[in-house]
Amino acid sequence: MSLGSLTWQKKFIDGTPGDPKIGGLPRQVPGACWSRVDPTPTPNPELRLWSREMADDLGVDRSDVDILGGCRVSGGMTPYAQRYGGHQFGNWAGQLGDGRAITLGEANVDGRTYELQLKGSGITPYSRFADGKAVLRSSIREFLCSEAMFHLGVPTTRALSLVTTGEPVVRDIMYDGNPKPEPGAIVCRVAESFLRFGSFEIHSAMGDYETLKRLVDFTISNHFEGHDPSSDEGLVRWLNRVAETTAAMIAHWERVGFVHGVMNTDNMSIHGITIDYGPFGWVEDYDPNWTPNTTDSNTRRYTFGNQRLVGEWNFARLLEAVSPLFEDPSNLYRSLEHYRTSFKSHTEAMWVSKLGLRQSAPGDDELVAQLVSLLRVVETDMTIFFRSLGTIDGLNPLDMAHAYYDEAALPVDELGLWLGKWWSRVDGDPDREAMNNANPKYVLRNWMSQLAIEAAEADDYSVAIELQDLLRAPYEEQPSSQDRWYKKRPEWARHKVGCSMLSCSS
Repeated sequence: MSLGSLTWQKKFIDGTPGDPKIGGLPRQVPGACWSRVDPTPTPNPELRLWSREMADDLGVDRSDVDILGGCRVSGGMTPYAQRYGGHQFGNWAGQLGDGRAITLGEANVDGRTYELQLKGSGITPYSRFADGKAVLRSSIREFLCSEAMFHLGVPTTRALSLVTTGEPVVRDIMYDGNPKPEPGAIVCRVAESFLRFGSFEIHSAMGDYETLKRLVDFTISNHFEGHDPSSDEGLVRWLNRVAETTAAMIAHWERVGFVHGVMNTDNMSIHGITIDYGPFGWVEDYDPNWTPNTTDSNTRRYTFGNQRLVGEWNFARLLEAVSPLFEDPSNLYRSLEHYRTSFKSHTEAMWVSKLGLRQSAPGDDELVAQLVSLLRVVETDMTIFFRSLGTIDGLNPLDMAHAYYDEAALPVDELGLWLGKWWSRVDGDPDREAMNNANPKYVLRNWMSQLAIEAAEADDYSVAIELQDLLRAPYEEQPSSQDRWYKKRPEWARHKVGCSMLSCSS
């Protein structure tokens, strides 16, 4: 079935106030949640990557390259760009919005709502000084990562397609005054909705509490059924649900070693799903102070180890944004505490599964703290360490040597001591099934993405397709892929742009 044959809805447009002007150049849009705008047609759209799983969920085929490439809008679609604000690196940034993303509409498939959005499809009223386009390298990263995260069991937006546009897009990849043309591309991404914390912040910051209330009422009635937006108690219950899903998402990030890299409030989904894949990365050397984002290299706000705290800080900004709707704003402290208790519960469950403990017990916090400290002593590959822990049968630290970048530096005594404590804790019988379901064998390391990007820029998409197939089964043994993809970061990638460091340029 074609995209045009889907049952299209426009609940968001009908249920929230919008911009009376259609299209146009970047501008301030007060009092609105969205602006109507069509994608900018591209000269030569070609379908390069396709998610058969997402396509099956939607019930669509590969026939609509012109729609996915921004060249045509089918009947029933009502394209728009969403308006939102946000705190970026801790500072209020004012109006932001979908500067290079345009929602085609909301498809109803078997009672479920899927919002389909083209990222890189042209200028919108929220593009500010940019062109609304996206380049191939960032589009490949978003496509592969969103699908990889889905198969890892991490809540996420999805990707349906990646289409190259046949036009160059000029970008300064490292913001160092050396812009150059790169191939352009568009990703069609899918979610229940793309509402963010910043969607609510913008109206509260502007003192537009009428629009804020309409957006909250719409969000609860359409996405959080069973909650009553007319009372403090109903609002607290809704916010508690947001707290739970946000905490669960970040605990999943910690479980697999994922670092978002740009956890601004405009990049935080109200649904607790990973959204806006920019300068993300997977921890190679287990370093809680690592961030993949060059913009964050000085402050290190968005490091691997800070994500839980930033999640709480961002959630607090959402609570502030909706506080004008409360009769007694002190009720909001209950939701903030709910985030903390939810995160504690999720992380406890995470470590129980990662270490094969079967159930939590007193003293587990100390066991985990000792391990985290040990992993920082010398360069240790997080993915390989935890996957290997589920396979060893004894207390020999040399069985873990292949997880260390310098095997000669293996902390034999310290590791042996910890292994002894762990082996005693699991009574010599760890829950290996739980460990192998919590500790992936394959993740989308930045150097893997870079190989796919370099090949695609030479018009070879075989590496990207191979990675997509590999990451459909990240917890399974895949002998044919082990030598190529189950290994520590190659030395050539240690300081290479795109591997060790990335920017928000796309």
